[in-house]
Amino acid sequence: MIKISIDAMGGDHGPSVIIPALAKVATRRTDIRFIIYGREEVVRPELAKQPRLAAVSEFVHCEVAVRMDDKPSQALRQGRWKSSMWKAIEAVKSDTADACVSAGNTGALMAMSKFCLRTMATIDRPAIAALWPTTRGESVVLDVGATIGADAHQLIDFAILGTGMARALFGIERPTVGLLNVGVEEIKGQEEVKEAGRMLREANMASMSYQGFVEGDDIGKGVTDVVVTEGFSGNIALKTAEGTARQIGGYLREAMSRTLMAKIGYIFAKGAFDRLREKMDVRRANGGVFLGLNGIVVKSHGGADADGFAAAIEMAYDMVRNRLLDRIEADLDLFHARNPHAAMGRPTAAVEDQE
Repeated sequence: MIKISIDAMGGDHGPSVIIPALAKVATRRTDIRFIIYGREEVVRPELAKQPRLAAVSEFVHCEVAVRMDDKPSQALRQGRWKSSMWKAIEAVKSDTADACVSAGNTGALMAMSKFCLRTMATIDRPAIAALWPTTRGESVVLDVGATIGADAHQLIDFAILGTGMARALFGIERPTVGLLNVGVEEIKGQEEVKEAGRMLREANMASMSYQGFVEGDDIGKGVTDVVVTEGFSGNIALKTAEGTARQIGGYLREAMSRTLMAKIGYIFAKGAFDRLREKMDVRRANGGVFLGLNGIVVKSHGGADADGFAAAIEMAYDMVRNRLLDRIEADLDLFHARNPHAAMGRPTAAVEDQE
């Protein structure tokens, strides 16, 4: 059985969306069990509506719920030990659960996850990885918001972390990897990106195939299985893509309802439009994975509906089933065994990031 711990108080909608999402997954995955953390007075009524879910779940009452506008330091100080978010993460640390899923405050979730689970031995900072729909299928893109201004060593870490995720989810033994840059020429870009590219070429790892630099429009084309960048540009790219998908969807809805002929044309082309809608549905790619920690934590969008949160749970399920952490640890060990000099001169993480 795969056990997933759930922060039921996270997100814009809380248990009213999260509990139905769990019920959806429970009907599809007979080998999944849930440990649900939250306030009894709001979770129990929702859980009572889902008897099949209740039968495969354990509920734990928590006094505190981290608010979406809480500062990470404030949430860590006030919500530690008592909040539904902390308890859900702690369940992973104690091996009570195999993974944690929350739609709560991203900064607070990252701070608590780093404090509770700690980063892997050779990882300076964790990354948030997202699955990106492409014309070829899906790609892993990281970092999309955890680390702002990563150096060359951290970009290499992200490449290894993303490769492990691609191997686990896509079943590819040697995923292709590209560094996001302002051009594909080796002379372009920031020094940190160029240095990371040089080190990846020289490493020649058996677990990945480094393809060089990729540009922004290459992400949607699926040019590589893994796209590596730092959190500032990665988060902007992610939010831009999501906004563009919604914008195009709005244009299509408006165009199809403008005239009678357009409505008739929509009826005849409904199958094609349904497939397009499915491709552009941002809910299908909901869920960012915190990579580089000693445990699996998945962050759902705060405004996700039941289908969106269910997608985040499915992602956590697949990570556990495909032994993501084992694959990442094996790749890290192999890289550092072949490149012992890579750990020399690495920056030390700030004290506030570790405590």
